[in-house]
Amino acid sequence: MSEKWPLKVSAKEITSGLLHAKDVEVMIGRLAMEEAWEPIGPTPFPHVSTLRSWDHKLLGRYKPFYAPFCDYCCLCTYGKCDLSKGKLGACGLDLKAQQGRIVLLACCIGAATHTSHARHMVDHLIEKYGHDFPINLGQDIAVEMPHARLITGVKPKTLGDLAYLLNYCEQQITQCLSATHTGQEGSYIDFESKALHVGMIDHLSMEIADVAQIVAFNFPKGDPNAPLTWLGLGVLDLRKPVVLCIGHNVSAGIEVIEYLEKSGLGGPGQTVDIGGLCCTAHDITRYRDQAKVVGPISDQLRIIRSGAADAIMTDEQCIRTNVLFEAQRVKTPLIATSDKASYGLMDVSDLPVEKIVEMLVSGSVPGVYLPDLEKAGAVVAVTAIRMAPIRQKFKIIPDTSQIQSAASKCTLCGTCRRNCPIDLPVDQAVFNAKKGSFDMLAALHDVCLGCARCEQVCPQKIAPLTLIEAAAQAKIKTEKYLMRVGRGPILDTEIREVGSPIVLGEIPGVVAYVGCANFPNGGMEVALMAREFARRGFIVTLSGCSAMVASYYRNEEGKTIYEEFPGSFDRGGVVNVGSCVANAHITGAAIKIANIFARRPLRANYEEIADYILNRVGAVGVAWGAYSQKAASIATGCNRLGIPVIVGPQGSKYRRMYLGKAEDRDSFTVYDARTGEQSWVGPVPEHLIIALENMNECMVWTAKLCIRPNDTTKGRMIKLTHYVDLYKRIYGRLPPDLQMFVRTEADIPITFKDEVVQHLKEVGWKPWEKPSVDPTLLRRLVRV
Repeated sequence: MSEKWPLKVSAKEITSGLLHAKDVEVMIGRLAMEEAWEPIGPTPFPHVSTLRSWDHKLLGRYKPFYAPFCDYCCLCTYGKCDLSKGKLGACGLDLKAQQGRIVLLACCIGAATHTSHARHMVDHLIEKYGHDFPINLGQDIAVEMPHARLITGVKPKTLGDLAYLLNYCEQQITQCLSATHTGQEGSYIDFESKALHVGMIDHLSMEIADVAQIVAFNFPKGDPNAPLTWLGLGVLDLRKPVVLCIGHNVSAGIEVIEYLEKSGLGGPGQTVDIGGLCCTAHDITRYRDQAKVVGPISDQLRIIRSGAADAIMTDEQCIRTNVLFEAQRVKTPLIATSDKASYGLMDVSDLPVEKIVEMLVSGSVPGVYLPDLEKAGAVVAVTAIRMAPIRQKFKIIPDTSQIQSAASKCTLCGTCRRNCPIDLPVDQAVFNAKKGSFDMLAALHDVCLGCARCEQVCPQKIAPLTLIEAAAQAKIKTEKYLMRVGRGPILDTEIREVGSPIVLGEIPGVVAYVGCANFPNGGMEVALMAREFARRGFIVTLSGCSAMVASYYRNEEGKTIYEEFPGSFDRGGVVNVGSCVANAHITGAAIKIANIFARRPLRANYEEIADYILNRVGAVGVAWGAYSQKAASIATGCNRLGIPVIVGPQGSKYRRMYLGKAEDRDSFTVYDARTGEQSWVGPVPEHLIIALENMNECMVWTAKLCIRPNDTTKGRMIKLTHYVDLYKRIYGRLPPDLQMFVRTEADIPITFKDEVVQHLKEVGWKPWEKPSVDPTLLRRLVRV
């Protein structure tokens, strides 16, 4: 549908009584976007190489560091080619360029996933509400889509405008992907430049997807006091029929809710309980408070196997690819709604609702593919109602005799443990259950990844993950936590309040926890880190599964982080922006600071805004856990904007970091925009993307990567106080590189002044000649 709009009319020659013109081209439908709301900047709708010079500036300071899985290239039939020890592939590619190519592929996959999500969402909403449905985020948000304005120079006003912008996103992803073909790009630096470009496109696509659903479904529009909602398997009423929605595109789940409401089965005290996993869970609770968040991606297999769901609806992204098999183990019918994940199921679009329900309830088919979302909503709801009495036995917590019987074949061979990616004592736990002791099995629940690799290799065909979940069922089915509903964008009024203290350093930083905390104690570590930085007065933002698991920790009063801290974008605030696509609001806040507070021109002015953020906005992203290719594109998009990202504790598997060299003074030399002179500003931020291995290390680097050249003496003192305090608490001594961040004695943290002064004397520190500059990497921004 979106391809038909805007309408483009061309003519070689037009002649009338008033006009004679040749080579005329008229675009109908873009007038609202092209109004002169601000002078157009230098880079509207940038193509692959438009911002290449900016990329090269970043990559000159932050050199790509590669950690390849292997030394071979196996992407074409010339190979496989051994690229080790300086050897070239059959096409001439070396190992470094091959790694840049793999990174670009990952970023293209991630960006394509969000763009495809946005396309499906926008097309569905246009079909439902029309091209002219307005974009209105409320009176407190005038800069409604900062990425769209910054990147394309367009101020979208309708859903149709968003469809037009997606044409650009799709074009750019195709261009970047084509560079990975054999015999195309050969430079690792330019592979990385393209990765940065497609990462930028990813943030635009995420913004389009979330703004579209916010305005169409009336989600919270930047509400700092968005309501609290319950999270956990224990929130479901298993006495009722239960629908479980899995994925990231909420359109299908909303159709279930709307069917229930139209049928008189929804609303308060509704007949059917509807819960979600992953980002769909975020978004159905943004739509109706009767919907429930069941859990993050890391709990997906466990929750399916719990048998709680009477019908499962899948849409797209982050779904177990064997979801059909797992659903059938507990006799749960599956309704797949996305053509990106249809699992070989029969397309039943042409069948009536009653016939489809009959097929599912009778068990004649294990599931169906039904892309008609309105019909799918009815099928899922009715199927769950009819399956509930049939499936009741699958919702009963298993007794210990059943667990012991299932473990009875264990020989303690250790095969399961050897295949566990984190070396959990699965073998001993199962063997203990065989002897009647279940505590060790139950204890594994909180640290198990839920990958089920142990089950693939057990010679006795035991299912350890099922046993772990069974042993912990009493806890699983009763645990629940409070989480704030995703609020969406940051208000312009909030930006006006915090812009100055963030840029001057008096608010020590903005920390964004994103992605999937899918590793041992991952949820608890995200919760502890988020609480630590909120307590220290940083602004903490969260999205996706990290926003869910942050509620796993309760303080001494029994409160989760969302009950303990306010939801405002301000000092000590904890902000849940929403699902994965809501990540664009976090980077959008950095863009807004440059525009609203600093009054930097926004429209199609990418380089200047990114330069401002790199040198002035103390923000850092943290993707803490195993995550998909979307993490690669999200992080790389942050990097192009000048925002550092920490990945861990398995972050090296992304295969590339952008590392600065603190000892290389030339790379951290900037122009002073007031005088045109060049000055060394210290290694701030030291890296653009870095992989770390544990929570303590992550907290130290989070504080350190918020330091910026533009900090005032008060701001630098505050930031160094947090850096020194965390470093001393964890390592028991002062940071060995402290002298690189102290410009004058006024920067020295008061709390540690004597100790720091002594350290500075020992290393021969001297006050900087130019402690205060107006920093920029762009020569054209020098004002003299």
